Amino acid sequence: MLTASIFLLFYLIYNTDLTMTLFLIGGFIGIQIFAFIHYIDRTNRILNNFLESIRYSDFTRTFHVEGEGSSFEKLKNSFNEVIKDFQEVRAEKEENFYYLQTVIQHIGIALIAFQKDGKVELINNATKKLFQVRNLSNVQALNSFSQEMVEKLFSIKHGENTLIKVQEKDNLLQLVIYATEFRIHNRTITLVSIKNIQQELEEKEMESWQKLIRVLTHEIMNSITPISSLSSTVTLIIKDLMENLRAQGVGTDEVDTLEEVETALKTIHKRTDGLLHFVNTYRNLTKIPNPNFSIFRVRQLFSNINHLFEEEIKSKNIRCDIRIEPESMELSADEHLIEQVIINLVKNAIHAVTGREDACIRLNAYMNSRGRIVMQVVDNGPGILPNVLDRVFIPFFTTKPQGSGIGLSLSRQILRLHGGTINAYSEPEKETKFTLTF
Repeated sequence: MLTASIFLLFYLIYNTDLTMTLFLIGGFIGIQIFAFIHYIDRTNRILNNFLESIRYSDFTRTFHVEGEGSSFEKLKNSFNEVIKDFQEVRAEKEENFYYLQTVIQHIGIALIAFQKDGKVELINNATKKLFQVRNLSNVQALNSFSQEMVEKLFSIKHGENTLIKVQEKDNLLQLVIYATEFRIHNRTITLVSIKNIQQELEEKEMESWQKLIRVLTHEIMNSITPISSLSSTVTLIIKDLMENLRAQGVGTDEVDTLEEVETALKTIHKRTDGLLHFVNTYRNLTKIPNPNFSIFRVRQLFSNINHLFEEEIKSKNIRCDIRIEPESMELSADEHLIEQVIINLVKNAIHAVTGREDACIRLNAYMNSRGRIVMQVVDNGPGILPNVLDRVFIPFFTTKPQGSGIGLSLSRQILRLHGGTINAYSEPEKETKFTLTF
């Protein structure tokens, strides 16, 4: 139409003198040019809006084009179909992302993803719980928890795993760290998993000791029992023989010789009985009954123990402080077994502070920052040297002249059956603290 109008305009200019008609046709051509430009511009705007929707991931738009012809109708339908496909892809992507986030947050192992400069891109709830943080923007913020661990996080290589020992104030953590690296948009990301395996290590250690004790006690019992029985039998035979010799008036030399033999046999019998008692004592490590769980007040438990040692503590001028927060704290455990553990620790504490000025024993109970019930037996005795502290829970190990070396091992075994842990912390000449965490 525009082309025809232009030809008509030139025809009228060269072949007629219709001035008014020329102006009308010229105006009509101007209107057609404006409409044509507007038509093209609207098409460009629609296309631009479509491309911007894709660029900025804005898939909430829909395209409505009315009265522009069948080609625009097809364009509109095509655009809307593409937008719909993008919406479905985006929804699926968001669902997968939400699913992945849910899985990551549900995992009980601490996960941290961070860049080379330490900027954290992802952490899960287990990480927040382990390090007691609400948010973590940079792994450098964990220096207050363990500087050695932070240094290891920055130096650890792809596929490497390592073990870090962290001594908290009331707890010992054995952290195993595994790392992997990957790249996203020219960024190198290090993903590390961190798990506290202190309880697993203690369980494996205790299982190994139990197996060893079972084998040793079995072999020792098989060897000593016949010796004890035979020595007792031979002693009786010699005793009868000596009475017969005395009745027959036999010389004293033979009787004296038999008396020496009898004395030797009695010594053998006494030592074998002592060894049998020794072996039976250590067999207790493998025969702890399963806990009979019940709910009881911690205040009552501490009061019973305080009454049990009240006279001994007073006679030795030892101060005993009890602190429970909250006062109404209750524990689900085997009260008798836990009481035995506390009694053993209090006995050790009394032995440690006896004869010291301002001797003091403290019994504490509270909820720690991880929401677990904690009991402590603290004394201000001479303390335990670092090279000894690592071995106090080993069966047979003791620093007491008359100690058996199974008290603390039994305590750890009892706590393990309760799903808890027992740890020792000591500052020589200041305090020694045994912590039970349930």
